[in-house]
Amino acid sequence: MEMISAMVFQLTQGLTIDQIKEQGFADYYVDHTTGLWPQAASGMPFSASTFQSTGDPIADLTEDLAAEQKARITYDNILRLVKDDPDVYNAIKFLRAREIVHFQRFGEGLRLVQDRLDSRNF
Repeated sequence: MEMISAMVFQLTQGLTIDQIKEQGFADYYVDHTTGLWPQAASGMPFSASTFQSTGDPIADLTEDLAAEQKARITYDNILRLVKDDPDVYNAIKFLRAREIVHFQRFGEGLRLVQDRLDSRNF
């Protein structure tokens, strides 16, 4: 979140009102100026209710795996849009790689939990 916030700040710093309007940023600007307000591309604001937790390690780790893949595809889509801006591209590429590592670690955790439960005939 910090890296994305820093990129958005750098990309919007010093925008003129005409640039804000030309880029389709006016509606957002009215509510938030150039401050950060986490939301989906559809305009749906971030909510902690998007986090899932059941208390069951298999269900929760599976949810974590899905979240990492959703983040990865979001970064893939951003990379397609910013390929001409190396500063943004490289930072997003780093974040995408991090999602892949997180996915692998959650997968390892899931396998360990499943092995442990299987050993108990659970």
